Amino acid sequence: MKNRLSYILILAGLSAMGLSSCKKYLDELPDNRAELNTTDKIGKMLVGAYPSSAYVVVTELSSDNVDDVGPVYLNYPRFIEEIYKWQDISETNNDGIERIWGACYSAIASANAALQAIEEQGNPTSLSAQKGEALLARAYNHWILVNVFAQNYSKTYGTTDLGITYMTKGETTLNPKYERNTVAEVYDYIKKDVEEGLPLINDASYANSSVAKYHFNRAAAYTFASRVALFMEDWAKVVDYATLALGENPSTTLRDYKTIAPFSATYANFTREYNASSVKANFLIATASSSMGQTFGNYSTNNRLAHGGSIAMTETIFAKQPFGQAKASTDYRIKATVYSSTTTNKVIFPHVARMFEYTDQVAGIGYTKGVFAPIVSEEALLNRAEANIHLKNYSAALSDMQIHIDNNTINVPATVSEASINTWANSFDYFTPTAPTPKKKLNPEFSIESGTQENMLHAVLSLKRLKFLQTGMRWFDVKRYGIEITRREAPAVFNGTVTYTVTDNTLTKRDKRRAIQLPQDVINAGLTPNPR
Repeated sequence: MKNRLSYILILAGLSAMGLSSCKKYLDELPDNRAELNTTDKIGKMLVGAYPSSAYVVVTELSSDNVDDVGPVYLNYPRFIEEIYKWQDISETNNDGIERIWGACYSAIASANAALQAIEEQGNPTSLSAQKGEALLARAYNHWILVNVFAQNYSKTYGTTDLGITYMTKGETTLNPKYERNTVAEVYDYIKKDVEEGLPLINDASYANSSVAKYHFNRAAAYTFASRVALFMEDWAKVVDYATLALGENPSTTLRDYKTIAPFSATYANFTREYNASSVKANFLIATASSSMGQTFGNYSTNNRLAHGGSIAMTETIFAKQPFGQAKASTDYRIKATVYSSTTTNKVIFPHVARMFEYTDQVAGIGYTKGVFAPIVSEEALLNRAEANIHLKNYSAALSDMQIHIDNNTINVPATVSEASINTWANSFDYFTPTAPTPKKKLNPEFSIESGTQENMLHAVLSLKRLKFLQTGMRWFDVKRYGIEITRREAPAVFNGTVTYTVTDNTLTKRDKRRAIQLPQDVINAGLTPNPR
């Protein structure tokens, strides 16, 4: 087929269904969305409005949550090296950037197909819930794309920074031409979809609460809205949205560790239960073809680049935190695990799960899957705390941080106040690669007052770093706050006397590599690449 069928078109255009050839795509015309003529059919289409691949491996390994723990451990594959060193990614696998791109645009195509079908039926009130879900799903997929493949939202640079193409309809032409919206334009579209979709979300449209966890239910939708507002620096809106997600009593949404704890003896069961649909704190659950459960679990997979002892002892799990210092893994309600062997040493929380989907039980073959909860109640709580710090509503922020701390830690001093957080933050020098601390220089585009406001932000960002460890979310905070990262070799086993070998590879504020390069096939199809 000599006329180029754009890679973007294949992923984001005619249908979300996996078709095997250009001929097969064309054989499906006229557009099969005309068959979406019942609530049931539209609902089934929306099952495909969520990405089948995940950003977790790419964004977690891009962040400051991993070090090169040294050549004594197994070498990393080229794909992992490219991510870790912020190189343009040429290698591919199930966690590859072309999978993220394709999965999100395919999901967007499903959302757009549902929205067009609803519009063709006259937008009946009987389909309002489905329309709301489609709008939120469309916004969510574009949010992933713009935050992986573009710079962070900035009121200073957002109108000129290259974003991604925001798809508001399906394509029916053979060779459409696409342009990248700016980051600001993408966020304006996201905000519009969110604001239109939120009042339409109706939990009663799902068969049961378990099914609802795989869709944009009300709690997930308002938490995601708080995330969008946070990234757009609309602090008051963050508070409003997070409050609607959490309700009058946030404790009713907190993670029930008493239910999860009995499974801690077996790590696979522990991760499964942490991400279970029965856990009320898990507002949205996702599955993906991914090695996330192995890379960030008790396996030796990709073990040379890891959250090892050096980071855990000086910056995260066992470092001095706003609530005190954990001396043992059991000081957290969700037990930290130190996975040690002759080939790896990782310090991990059971935040992501590995599952295996058999295609042939007898032969023992199939696909490795990752399971995680990309939207949780803890995010709504900590988003609200962060926004209130920007608004200087410190007492409200402290209240939310205290709720989070009380539910997540035991056996450590846990009461926080302005004074205690100032004492904690002021006890550290700013992090350097050879003298690491939990306090990293913040270089955001928005203003921060030195003293209490900055210290409070250090505290909430540290709580977020722990909460979302190994889920990829830290990368987005690194980008938002302009946190610089220098790659280094740091021992996996921390014995108090550590020699760090620092490279000349530093990711600076506004570094062009903070926007991961587009897949090469997308560039070849004519879309403007990220500057380098």
